[in-house]
Amino acid sequence: MKSFTLNNGVDIPALGLGVFQSSPEETAQAVSSALIQGYRHIDTAAAYGNEREVGEAIRASGLPRDDVFVESKVWISDYGYDETLHAFDKAAGKLGLEQLDLFILHQALPSDFERTLAAYRALEGLLNDGLVRAIGVSNFMVDHLTRLLDQADVVPAVNQIEVHPYFQQPEVQAFGREHGILTQAWSPIGGITFYREAGHTSTLDDPTITAIADRVGRTPAQVMLAWHIAEGRQVIPKSVKPARIGENIDVFDIELTAEDLAAIDALDTGKRGGPDPAEVTLEAFGREIPEA
Repeated sequence: MKSFTLNNGVDIPALGLGVFQSSPEETAQAVSSALIQGYRHIDTAAAYGNEREVGEAIRASGLPRDDVFVESKVWISDYGYDETLHAFDKAAGKLGLEQLDLFILHQALPSDFERTLAAYRALEGLLNDGLVRAIGVSNFMVDHLTRLLDQADVVPAVNQIEVHPYFQQPEVQAFGREHGILTQAWSPIGGITFYREAGHTSTLDDPTITAIADRVGRTPAQVMLAWHIAEGRQVIPKSVKPARIGENIDVFDIELTAEDLAAIDALDTGKRGGPDPAEVTLEAFGREIPEA
């Protein structure tokens, strides 16, 4: 398994399993299958409602704790200094872990950025106390990152954002590279996006990607994951199907040419599939996160 080194020296596997929209019943089975097939990074979140099942599957695997990189996220309803410290207690309790490898803010909260900053200060405290090994953010745009870096003592190790061939956010990625922030790509194969008005139904059917896949003898999904890794992004493809989970990790021997990478880069439409981070508010997106 290839890995990336975060800005604080911690190594993270280049590819992990995402469990967004995996039901609790499906999650334990998917994580178990992934660990058997060689995955060593699991990405979950308080808002997914499946942290408990992730922890159960990791324990059932019998793998040493240090062998599995566990990442979770604080939801905006738990922002604020004390609230975010308690969010860690909830996440760690559900996961059954004393320490998380990576703990990040799930969204910026533009309408109350002071609350966002307080939440990040709590992450810094958790890092200082050794309760987490690395901290970061998710869905932060350049203006959010700029405001955060003006106040933060610790540069985020990662920014997890929507990146796939049809939506690449080059300006956010460039800002991350400039400041040593690793880009984590969620929806790395564009699974939640459909651009019918542009003639696209799925990245999996894109003729540029399928032509490359045919040439290298792999699937379109594998080509897209190899593209991310070749360009220095960590990826967290989601699946609950054992065969697809195995397909997604079998990408480290794929050799894409500079022309292949450029051709996929050229597919960017600038159209996001997920919520616009500028429009995230507690009123629209707030939800209660249950206790452990």
